[in-house]
Amino acid sequence: MRYQGREVDIEGRVRLVMESALTARDRVGVQDFVLLENHNSEAAFIENLRRRFRENLIYTYIGSVLVSVNPYKELGIYSKQQMERYRGVSFYEISPHIYALSDNTYRAMRTERKDQCILISGESGAGKTEASKKILLYYAVTCPTNDRMASLRDCLLQSNPVLEAFGNAKTFRNDNSSRFGKYMDIQFDFRGAPVGGHILNYLLEKSRVVHQNQGERNFHIFYQLLDGADNDLLLSLDLERNPQKYQYLVKGNCPRLSSVSDKNNWKAVMTALSVIGFTEEEVQSLLNIIAGVLHLGNAQFGEGEEGETYITTEPQINNLAKLLAVDGCALGEALTHKKLTAKGEEMVSALSFEQAVSSRDTLAKAMYSRTFTWLVEKINQSLAPKDELHRSTKSSMVIGLLDIYGFEVLHHNSFEQFCINYCNEKLQQLFIELTLKSEQEEYETEGIAWETVKYFDNKIICDLIEEKHKGIISILNEECLRPGETCDVSFLEKLEDTLGNHPHFVTHKLANGKTRRVMSREEFRLLHYAGEVNYNVNGFLDKNNDLLNRNLIEVMCQSDNQIVRQCFCREEVVDQKRPEMAATQFKNSLMKLMEILMSKEPSYVRCIKPNEAKQPGTFDEVLVRHQVKYLGLMENLRVRRAGFAYRRRFEAFLQRYKPLCPDTWPNWRGSLADGVSTLVNHLGYKPEEYKLGRSKIFICFPKTLFNTEDALEAKKPDIALALQTSWRGYRERSKYQRIRHAVIVIQSAWRGMKGRRKARRRRQAADLIRSLIKGFIYRHEEYCPENAYFLDHVRCSFLKSLRKNLPKSVLDKSWPIPPPLCIEASEHLRRLQMRNMVATYCKRVQPEWKKQMQLKVTASEIFKDQKDSYPQSVGRLFLDSRLEREQINLKVAQTLGNDKVQYGVPVIKYDRRGFKPRPRQLLLTNTFAVLVDRTKIKQRFDYAALRGISLSSLSDGMVVLHMPSEDNKQKGDAVLQCSHAIELVTKLSLMAKKVNYVNISPGSIRFAVARGKEGIIDFIRGSEVKVAKGKRGHLLVTAPQINST
Repeated sequence: MRYQGREVDIEGRVRLVMESALTARDRVGVQDFVLLENHNSEAAFIENLRRRFRENLIYTYIGSVLVSVNPYKELGIYSKQQMERYRGVSFYEISPHIYALSDNTYRAMRTERKDQCILISGESGAGKTEASKKILLYYAVTCPTNDRMASLRDCLLQSNPVLEAFGNAKTFRNDNSSRFGKYMDIQFDFRGAPVGGHILNYLLEKSRVVHQNQGERNFHIFYQLLDGADNDLLLSLDLERNPQKYQYLVKGNCPRLSSVSDKNNWKAVMTALSVIGFTEEEVQSLLNIIAGVLHLGNAQFGEGEEGETYITTEPQINNLAKLLAVDGCALGEALTHKKLTAKGEEMVSALSFEQAVSSRDTLAKAMYSRTFTWLVEKINQSLAPKDELHRSTKSSMVIGLLDIYGFEVLHHNSFEQFCINYCNEKLQQLFIELTLKSEQEEYETEGIAWETVKYFDNKIICDLIEEKHKGIISILNEECLRPGETCDVSFLEKLEDTLGNHPHFVTHKLANGKTRRVMSREEFRLLHYAGEVNYNVNGFLDKNNDLLNRNLIEVMCQSDNQIVRQCFCREEVVDQKRPEMAATQFKNSLMKLMEILMSKEPSYVRCIKPNEAKQPGTFDEVLVRHQVKYLGLMENLRVRRAGFAYRRRFEAFLQRYKPLCPDTWPNWRGSLADGVSTLVNHLGYKPEEYKLGRSKIFICFPKTLFNTEDALEAKKPDIALALQTSWRGYRERSKYQRIRHAVIVIQSAWRGMKGRRKARRRRQAADLIRSLIKGFIYRHEEYCPENAYFLDHVRCSFLKSLRKNLPKSVLDKSWPIPPPLCIEASEHLRRLQMRNMVATYCKRVQPEWKKQMQLKVTASEIFKDQKDSYPQSVGRLFLDSRLEREQINLKVAQTLGNDKVQYGVPVIKYDRRGFKPRPRQLLLTNTFAVLVDRTKIKQRFDYAALRGISLSSLSDGMVVLHMPSEDNKQKGDAVLQCSHAIELVTKLSLMAKKVNYVNISPGSIRFAVARGKEGIIDFIRGSEVKVAKGKRGHLLVTAPQINST
């Protein structure tokens, strides 16, 4: 048995129970926001949420309020073992949990014999429905039970899938969003066992039946029926499986959900209906209505020439009439005509096309919403206590669960959001009142002076909405009832006239320039406690009127479908009084809800959605800040912290912190109040930091508590040491003496050995210095004992230095300067190193580059310092040929036969007579060269007969090939001009093996014109290369000066 922070075992011994240690707060934050040091900082609030969420700690307290962050993953914290862990445990004893709140509420109900309620709120997708399921599951598992109670438990649990199927839908933010408010009472007997239950539903979003936004779906039951029902059932309902066939299911363009199995959910709903106690006839009637709504949505209208409206889809109406068990003709007439009563006379008038469509949609919404209400009442019948004794509220206790929509701010806010936010304003007002009332009662009980807490009272906003004759709801009702032409714009104008001066009401007309830019002319803005919301008035009057034509009600009343007959009663036809407007109905039901909640002790669960993508581990700070604001959590924290941040009973506080004071440790013999007073005085609490009540201590600042907790954590090792010191003392002292003696012996031996080593090193150092000095003195003498060590040291030092400074490439000519005694060895090593680098370099040279280098070396031997144009040719590669294969005539190649052309170059040949230039090709083979004129070989030069090659020292390209004049086959020496003269001569001299036969003349060259005749080529410097016939029949070649830089 446990009570008020104590745990009592069967012998009656009392063990005080405290909350878990706070040492992990730096990592996971504080588990109660009231203990935040900077409680006014929204950033600190959200950071604490983030740190706990990152560690999968999704629950945090604000005093008695539980804040829950949806993790979007299974955490493994809802098992039966977890339920037992929280069962009967004090609220602050262990970490925050939905089970802790559930158990605390249950125990408060039993111990105080007072009804309780748990209010669950939050955005769509924040986990409200899951939280209510977890609470119901906790009570179902942990409460005492018998056979009847087991049946009731099953009904409680199975009501969830039924209500979710008919009342939940896929929205943009949540795949399983509750589109209605639900209040459930769970009734307990004197033993704490559940004996009954009752459900109230609020503001079903019936407009979703006929219209869904893009990416959203209608209520789940439609898709479950089409996907999960067997073919025979669908055939009996005249339905097809494809949702795209039905107009009421295609507007959101989202027939399937990856995260939901409609087929499996259909099976769960059918099982739940059976467990709850629905008969087969009732289930069939219920499905007939659901199918009828789909057929009604497919009913289409046409417009005649005279403006009359008629039905164009008779099969749909016939199917609808069959399913609803009504007269088809009467139904068709009621959809296209309306019945009016004036001065006791009834008149029937045709509806326009737009009115007929509106009448059809209104009927569909009325059918579904009334069926949903009937469904809730049927579930209530199965949950009602069977024992007459328990039907009286005096003999039983109640825990209420309110799963209500949170504050909504959408891109387009309409009548539904207005009602939802009005509900949240009332709940916020209730929360503040009850929180302050609870605080005041506790202060009075403990004898502590109560100081008025300043807070934002949202009564001004509630009055703005609900005040008689002046509130928005009253103005809306008046505009709906006003005779003449009324519209949504006229309603907005009347709001401006009546509420224009209200500080929390703004329209486009009343706003300043900055606000007008973000508001349309069809919107009004309310400044709610949680922020500003713009409401679009389009549709406000229609949704508030929500009138069903009297003749449609008459047709529905005559139905043979038992559910339809119960949903549409005949009193509606007979009663001439206009039914209440939708806003008034909601206001009245909300007032009744407030009365219910005010009669109970409330607990709160605030649910937060961490991200829009439903991703586990993702924390969207902007989204969370938005919800913290709209849930009023900072206001809740501020009110809670207006007094004292921490309060605990004397026995709990003293049991935890008594080790911190010598007077209270290990046991306090006096009264608890005196013990706590002694303890806080020793801890140095200042008067403004705490107050002592009759049975509790109140601490004002979290920092005071944290300092105390830190002192306790620091004290724990001291306590452990104090307990161990006594029996360990002698053993440790004896051990110390033995160790000390051993240490002294070891130290003495070590110091002696260390001193001997030091003396030996000093002698060796002195000997070495003497050897070096003596060697330096005799360094110029022959190798002898006196200089041997010094000379060896010099050689060794040089070789070490040489190893670090060896040249890295063949072009690096650097070499360390050797000492005199190493000069010869240094030269040998230098040559070896050079050979090694050359060999290494040569191994890396590719064959083509080797050939190129050989040519360049030959050119250097012939032309270096001999010919002006040589420096320019050094950097240019020698090509295999200056003629492409296609440039050599095929006939010439055939004439050469097996003698392949190794090199070809275009040249200009000068005639022996007249020196006329002729373009030719000079082709080199392995054994001879030929001079070619297009297709003819003009002259052949055998390498064996070649007498020499002459060039000038200038930069001209003149080359003279000297041939024997005695040979009749030869035409004399060949005078050629070539732009690649150095390349040509190098290759020719190598092929002919006549490198030494190359003659470079600085002034003129003589050549044989014919047998016994000579010609002369004179070379002079000029501005450009020029070849011309000069004086005395000489050939004059002019070449420019080329700088060899």
